[in-house]
Amino acid sequence: MSSSSPDAKDILKKLISFDTTSRYSNLACIGYIQDFLESLGASCRLTYDDAETKANIFASLGPLDRPGLILSGHTDVVPVDGQDWTTDPFSLTEANGRLYGRGTSDMKSFIALALAAAHRYAERPGRVPLHLSFSYDEEVGCLGVPRLIDDMAAHLAHRPWACIVGEPTGLRVINGHKGKTTVHCRVRGREAHSSLTHKGVNAIEHAGEVLAILAEIRDRIRHDGPIDESYDPPYTTVHVGVIQGGTALNIVPRTCDIHFEFRNLPTHDPMTLLDEIAGRVETEILPRMHETDPDAGISFTLQGNFPPLETDETSDIVDLVKNLTGENKTFKVPFGTEGGLFDRADIPTVVCGPGSIDQAHKPDEFILLEQFEAGRQFLGRLVDHLATA
Repeated sequence: MSSSSPDAKDILKKLISFDTTSRYSNLACIGYIQDFLESLGASCRLTYDDAETKANIFASLGPLDRPGLILSGHTDVVPVDGQDWTTDPFSLTEANGRLYGRGTSDMKSFIALALAAAHRYAERPGRVPLHLSFSYDEEVGCLGVPRLIDDMAAHLAHRPWACIVGEPTGLRVINGHKGKTTVHCRVRGREAHSSLTHKGVNAIEHAGEVLAILAEIRDRIRHDGPIDESYDPPYTTVHVGVIQGGTALNIVPRTCDIHFEFRNLPTHDPMTLLDEIAGRVETEILPRMHETDPDAGISFTLQGNFPPLETDETSDIVDLVKNLTGENKTFKVPFGTEGGLFDRADIPTVVCGPGSIDQAHKPDEFILLEQFEAGRQFLGRLVDHLATA
């Protein structure tokens, strides 16, 4: 291991250069991280997706005869397609007190800082183990993390005592976030010539009825709750993001696809909402479709589901992160992370990282240099704590 400390901005520059948009492989990025950590003496385990084109990495430094602390993040980023960037999204650009590039905010800056912190830890081995967890496909539903957690549980002698997820929070201490459930609805009708609409089953029209049910439930929740004022917005949200159907104006469309999501409060089970929607489809829409074609139908496929996070404000990890950041309050956020999955694995978790979620997923994504430096100091204090705890 080299005695010279790596520059975190140089690490970030390398991480940004990997186009790890969720639809692509992240193996080159994971390979770079693995080489970096193994050069520090870390033990690394990789877990893969079914096609083995993507991987998670779980690395450990320090004594493994006791519970350790996890720093967790995701390697994938959202697409830049159709966005009006003024810089190269996959080349780190420094200007006006900012670092620009896809993933600078969400969340390769945290990964770079965590790797630099790992180097600092290796120079002064801690009494508490340091684990680093970097996953694939977080942006499309936290798809990689469950495999990482299962593998960790099977091979790690001591379950980690806590986890810090480094999503961009402006270094505010987040002890709660909403869950997320994503659903694909397919409406199957019957094609016909548009002059003979009575012989067809219009998938788009019936998809519109599904949309009306979703809107009705959305409005009811806004009005009737459940409500938790610690969130903004303070209720479970229902959102339709994609709808696709039809081939030509003179053809009654045979299929229409709807992709929608729930972002639910910890006290609100999203599966009860999906059951309600499916039940209303069964009684209100399908009978009329079947009058023309008994084979017509509407199906719902669960595409992703990760739980909310709700960590006790009095937990040790909340106290520690508050002390290290100088914060005296905790907050809750509407976006989701892998934190709920670690929490469900009995690993108390907080979300705390540099940067702003307001800059994530946008053209000219950036992190303020002052936030990058604040994140470096936060993780430096954390490493020092692990060395003396």
